[in-house]
Amino acid sequence: MAARGAEFIGTMAVQDKHRFDVASLERFMATKVEGFRAPLTVEQFRGGQSNPTYRLSDGGGRRYVLRRKPPGKLLPSAHAVDREFRVIAALNKTDVPTPRAYALCEDDQVIGTAFYIMEFCDGRVLWDPMLPDQTPAMRHAIYEAKVDTLARLHKVDYQAVGLGDFGRPGSYVARQIKRWGGQYKASETDKIEAMDKLLEWLPANAPAADSTTIVHGDYRLDNMIYHPSEPRVLAVIDWEISTLGDPLAELSYLCMMYRIPQDQGGMQGVDIQALGIPGEAEMVRMYGARTGQSSLPHWEFYMAYNLFRIACIRQGVYARGLDGTASNLRALESGKLVRPNAELAWSLAQGLGAR
Repeated sequence: MAARGAEFIGTMAVQDKHRFDVASLERFMATKVEGFRAPLTVEQFRGGQSNPTYRLSDGGGRRYVLRRKPPGKLLPSAHAVDREFRVIAALNKTDVPTPRAYALCEDDQVIGTAFYIMEFCDGRVLWDPMLPDQTPAMRHAIYEAKVDTLARLHKVDYQAVGLGDFGRPGSYVARQIKRWGGQYKASETDKIEAMDKLLEWLPANAPAADSTTIVHGDYRLDNMIYHPSEPRVLAVIDWEISTLGDPLAELSYLCMMYRIPQDQGGMQGVDIQALGIPGEAEMVRMYGARTGQSSLPHWEFYMAYNLFRIACIRQGVYARGLDGTASNLRALESGKLVRPNAELAWSLAQGLGAR
């Protein structure tokens, strides 16, 4: 049996809907990317649900990655490649592993939509969280590196790296609920009772205050590039929805997979101990040891919030699949997970007294 996510590994020919003027990109890179040499060869990565992503190879044997806004009608504030570029460039100055940022282009005339170019990191993207090809010891080390990298990110002094205005400190969860709820309603295709209840209950019960760090926004295993053979993170990628936010919201997002059933892409019901994969409590302990975070207030609320949020994201992917602008090959399947994610979130909310 193929590993989960095997269809997302590697590159493919550029899809017709995501083609662009390669000669125009060559001219841009000749003036903006030091060391670039024409001609340029372009392939599209199979993975990714939001911004189409390409591997570029130049005439001198150097490789790059290009991420662009997708064509077509876009939701407000979505696909913010300019924010991605800015945070990657800032984190290049820290010990958080990120690809080198080369150039940002916000002129739609070059290839049709805004884009940026960054370093190609030659490593592994681990799509299947079960890590079927690894030993138990290696699985544990890979997950430990994942937690360690998150702790490094949350310890960055965002003011010192020039990201003091990258978001608004405080009330992160309340603002995120409003944002994702609005985007959900903008892409809604079916009425889901649990979502309607969450849209009412979550804003009224959000934590009043929270701490502030840089947050990635979609911190998961397949948004990281690992060393080809070592359990070491070479780069964290896909910073599209990064901002200043609540580190506990991000940590609980990382741990959300333990609450989601295996047939929905999670680990609930899997014998993770036999696999060597650390469980939710151990992940939290490892994070706490690296950050000094000793308490987890509102943990179950954060879990409900994140399940709601992922339901909103999947609804957006599904809607783009319906109109033909999604870059992910399985965008239409995302729609099947919206309802179960919402219903699980509502069950957690009910455990906190929601009615």
